[in-house]
Amino acid sequence: MRSRERFLTELTLDPPEATSDRPGPPLLDEDYLILSTIHSAKGQEWNSVHVLNVVDGCLPADVAQSAHELEEERRLLYVAMTRARDHLHLLVPQRFYITQQAVRGDRHLYANRTRFITEADLAGFEQQTWPPPPVRPPAVPPPSAVIDLRNRMRAAWR
Repeated sequence: MRSRERFLTELTLDPPEATSDRPGPPLLDEDYLILSTIHSAKGQEWNSVHVLNVVDGCLPADVAQSAHELEEERRLLYVAMTRARDHLHLLVPQRFYITQQAVRGDRHLYANRTRFITEADLAGFEQQTWPPPPVRPPAVPPPSAVIDLRNRMRAAWR
């Protein structure tokens, strides 16, 4: 049985024009997906782009420490975002699961949106949470009952 990693590796990490056995424009009725790194996407453009893991630790990477390295990471995000003609989706996971844990383990780390997209920038984005938060029924106020706690406590000590 083949692994998911091998499947994705064989699918390709570069645009099909670079490595595919059938380069050229796809048929109109053909659905396809291009997986690409940000570096490989330079100079390319697509109708819809999904940028995964737009969180601190990924963009910018944890290894980027100096001002120069952080600026290079900012430029990489810019490249990724400007590959989209019509639709840009920036995916910010709520948490990452830690690998190599017990089968039913739930160890995870919470993720923060990348520092390159500020609160002010969010006004220009449509935000969507998935899965949507559950619909909660309206809170029912507790019945109003007056309890004379002082007299109850005194009665308990007699």
